Amino acid sequence: MDGTIVDVPYDWPKIKEELGSRGLPILSYLSGLPEPERSEKWAVLTRYEDEATRGAVLRRGIRALLERLTGGGIATALVTNNSAKNTKAVLGRFHLTFDLVLTRESGLWKPSGAPLRSAMTILGLNPDECCAVGDSRFDIAAAQDAGIPRIYLLRRGPRTSVFTGYESFGSVASLRKRIERFL
Repeated sequence: MDGTIVDVPYDWPKIKEELGSRGLPILSYLSGLPEPERSEKWAVLTRYEDEATRGAVLRRGIRALLERLTGGGIATALVTNNSAKNTKAVLGRFHLTFDLVLTRESGLWKPSGAPLRSAMTILGLNPDECCAVGDSRFDIAAAQDAGIPRIYLLRRGPRTSVFTGYESFGSVASLRKRIERFL
């Protein structure tokens, strides 16, 4: 969601420093902490996420892409590491719908492919019938772990990922042109 369907004002280095996550994925790090530290640091992450959600801006072209997919009978799923509360707020504010929405409350988080495999199971799809769209190395890793062959990355600026096996796009419009080949 964040960075893919909406632009959000996250300062990830600052957040990770304040949380003290020591380079670990934030959700895994927080879940492994003892109480009361866990609850205190979850509150910090929630504060940052809530603030970013309030500042979220719909990415140009997302609505047209989603309308094209749903109009073509293509199932859509939103898989996010963000909270259900913030996801509902973003989807409601921008009037977006997906056939399936999985948030971190599912207990399945990227970079694991588990949330994507769960989405495919729920929608009755095989990996070769799917594509994944994201904006980060976590999205690439999750899609690769789930066995999804078509992975598309929406980026800001030059391609810098060390990952291979995905296509990179600078705009939603260019991504839409690529996806149109399959419809």
